[in-house]
Amino acid sequence: MSETLILHHYDASPYAEKIRLMLGWTGLRWHSVLSPPQPPRPNVDPLSGGYRRIPIGQIGADVFCDTFVIAQELARLADTPSLDPERVAGEAAEIIARAEGDVFFAAIGSVSPLTLLGTLLRTMGPLGMLRFARDRAGMMQGATVKPPQGEAARSIMRSFLDELDQRLAGRDFLVETEPSLADFSAFHPLWLHVASRRHPIDSRYGNVVRWYERMESFGHGAREELDPERAFEAARAEPRPLPSADGEADARIGQRVSVAPTDYGTVAVTGTLVAATSSRCIVARQTEGCGTVHVHFPRRGFSLEKT
Repeated sequence: MSETLILHHYDASPYAEKIRLMLGWTGLRWHSVLSPPQPPRPNVDPLSGGYRRIPIGQIGADVFCDTFVIAQELARLADTPSLDPERVAGEAAEIIARAEGDVFFAAIGSVSPLTLLGTLLRTMGPLGMLRFARDRAGMMQGATVKPPQGEAARSIMRSFLDELDQRLAGRDFLVETEPSLADFSAFHPLWLHVASRRHPIDSRYGNVVRWYERMESFGHGAREELDPERAFEAARAEPRPLPSADGEADARIGQRVSVAPTDYGTVAVTGTLVAATSSRCIVARQTEGCGTVHVHFPRRGFSLEKT
């Protein structure tokens, strides 16, 4: 199990779907630990230190917060550089930035409130819907992004679909001859949009429809459900060797720090900074039942502060 990814997720999570499809395409075997849609998440909070967002990856005593570092791990495990965010440039980087920026928020904001309410009721029931709505409202408190709503959101979605449809004319994938991180990143807000409004992508975007079905066909691969206690057992191991600094050493190494997203869901995780590279930082946490775990965060989009 030491090099098998454990994914802490819930089935309706769009960012988790992005990772699940990557696992399906690469054919990697993986373990699934289902999490509640909102905190508390007793299956993973003791490992992550209460990191707010989902999914969270785990390999042994190393815990990966944010799909940026999870994708890096998949690229390494599957020897598939096209999934590594650090290798993305040019048009692919532009597609990813847009898909994970205003398009992601427009995917929900463009859906009528009544339709969205019906979707949440069907998916979660009345009590679950209330808990989810309350949690997501709290998640946006202190956010530095302002999600578009109504016609502004619908305009963003139309523009994105137009752009994708033109790009996909005569080709199977957005940038390369095989799927890359750009495809998975563009797919997941559309998946959220389709699921939220319970209606497929408009047929006038024929190239997008065919690409969407092509992406969906990857499935989730070799998924095996895992009891949370087995994930805790896997964490009772030595964390893997730390990476070397790829630039000037961070003066905060060995000091107590807090790490948090800078856009939304800005709950900080604290621990001792043990490594920092150009793309990620690693914080050591002492847990009650699993000993030392190393929690990995991206540098991009996250703050790193001495406490």
